Amino acid sequence: MTRTLTIAAAQYPLDWHESFSAYETKLVRWVEDGVRQGAELLVFPEYGALELASLSGREAAGDLQRSIAAVSTHLPQADAAHARLARRHGVAILAGSAPERQADGTVRNVARFFMPDGSCGRQEKIVMTRFEREQWGVSGGTELFVYDIGMARIGIAICYDVEFPLIARALAEAGAEVILAPSCTDTVHGYFRVRVGAQARALENQCVVVQAPLVGSVDWSPAVDINRGAAGFFGPPDLGFPEDGVIAQGEMDKPGFVTSRLDLEAIARVRAEGQVFNFRHWGEQKGIRTPVRIDLSAPPREAASGA
Repeated sequence: MTRTLTIAAAQYPLDWHESFSAYETKLVRWVEDGVRQGAELLVFPEYGALELASLSGREAAGDLQRSIAAVSTHLPQADAAHARLARRHGVAILAGSAPERQADGTVRNVARFFMPDGSCGRQEKIVMTRFEREQWGVSGGTELFVYDIGMARIGIAICYDVEFPLIARALAEAGAEVILAPSCTDTVHGYFRVRVGAQARALENQCVVVQAPLVGSVDWSPAVDINRGAAGFFGPPDLGFPEDGVIAQGEMDKPGFVTSRLDLEAIARVRAEGQVFNFRHWGEQKGIRTPVRIDLSAPPREAASGA
């Protein structure tokens, strides 16, 4: 029997909310829309939880440090709402990640992954961008997790993380067939960095990588004031996948879901029968030595005269 998984990747805009009920109404509408499209897994973007800061007022939402505290205040209630929706519809939901203050005082960028039974896993972003580390004071995590949701084994590489091959490789070696890459980028350059990273990771690991971005402008948050991107599903350009590896692609900056039904058997098939075996041959890189440096700008040395 063919294993399939239908995923809805959100091109998600942040809104101002005067009450938690308004936020929950929006969340319910989005989840129900994804379910109507047949989604068994819904993916929301990096920093999608920042709209919770609006519940603490414009002064708090407009301050980088106070917005972290504001999100952390409302996150338990938001998580409970996600868990209820996951149970109600029997779907998995990767919630929009949040800057979350830890018990030791550090702040981590955390995505929460809700299972169809309402249970919750977590994935912290590992590598911080310059903005996160230099201006916002967000620290990187250290652990990676792979989640078995029944239909597939899922890994998560948040935005910048998918630009680093060893993170995705660790997830793939741990069994991940699909890697979710929720993103938040304020330029088209940034969007394409994440997209190119996602496509490269799909090629290297012969798996599927799903990008889900924030979109739109926000006048009340300095952290996510401009958001550019398009959702995408990427596989290896080889047997059973499109020639360019692009399974599905959204329209730039347009809110809504991009949905695709994935054939999970195609991943095992391309790893066993593809024209190339990137996943299998990864270890052969270990034999490469550091190349000798040759300075081509130096003038050639004259040959020594014979005795």
